[in-house]
Amino acid sequence: MDKVRIGSVGLGRLGLRHAENIAAKIQNAELVALCDVDNAKLTETADRLGVKHRFASFEEMLSLSDMDAVVLVSPSALHTKQIAAALAAGKHIFSEKPLGVTVAECKEAEKAVEAHPNLVFMLGFMRRFDESYQYAHQKVSAGEIGKPVLFRAYSQDPEKFIQGAIAFAPHSGGQFLDMAVHDIDLARWFTDSEPETIYAVGGCYAHPEFAQYKDGDNVSCLMKFKNDCMVFLFAGRTAPHGYNIETEIIGTKGTLRIASVPQKNFVEILDAYGVRRECSENFLERFSSAYVNEMQEFVDCIITGRKPAVSVYDGTKVSEIAYACKASFEQGTLLKF
Repeated sequence: MDKVRIGSVGLGRLGLRHAENIAAKIQNAELVALCDVDNAKLTETADRLGVKHRFASFEEMLSLSDMDAVVLVSPSALHTKQIAAALAAGKHIFSEKPLGVTVAECKEAEKAVEAHPNLVFMLGFMRRFDESYQYAHQKVSAGEIGKPVLFRAYSQDPEKFIQGAIAFAPHSGGQFLDMAVHDIDLARWFTDSEPETIYAVGGCYAHPEFAQYKDGDNVSCLMKFKNDCMVFLFAGRTAPHGYNIETEIIGTKGTLRIASVPQKNFVEILDAYGVRRECSENFLERFSSAYVNEMQEFVDCIITGRKPAVSVYDGTKVSEIAYACKASFEQGTLLKF
């Protein structure tokens, strides 16, 4: 196969970014179809990107014969059924997280992937494809910081976007599932281990609206992994300074810090407010290259016939851990995993 013909489902913020990347930035790929229930957005995007086939129905799109792969950026509750249907139609799949909205759904997705071993399935944990995280992972794997002692990760969304988070709260599954899954995935990736105990705390410090969904606006979790590494995660929705993703790995011989000072770029502004650096606005800006890199990996895997490092089982395991964090948060107890 010289070129992978891709149909993409969902044109929200991330779906639009994936479509634009496939159309213009991914080598050996062609965006041949788009699917969305918003006809106006579908038409505008397809016209702008030069996409011939447009669908309001996912099932109709699957019947397209000149399409090799599907990119799923649809609502989370649809992922499991769409994964099974696309595999049954003989299509390779890239799916955004979560794999499913319950662990049972994740297990269903596992069975669907296992039933089609000749097809490529990849889950969108894009931080693994960020250049800085890849560089740090290489150093940890090479033993340059010794044995990992502590993995610490912060994920904070800007306060100015809080109304969107409140509106999404009934369907998000809570912060551990909506936000912390990327940090959970990184913790597993960097430590090459799994949790043994989990204790989560947090609350509604600024926005009581989250309480009705048994969620908080700022939550945290301390885990002990089976290799004795300590893992601390913090997810917050009230950062006044902007989008803030930072990670630290402390080892017996050294420490690695990734984006310990959040910044948009390397520009320093000197003005009446002093000397400062601006922050990224959101995840699309901070991880713009990672989204390109992960989609290129998906296409390369199809062309070369190899399987991605990020598997369906990673999706299940991260979901299991996130739900355990949620349970610990709701119960206020230490859980054995």
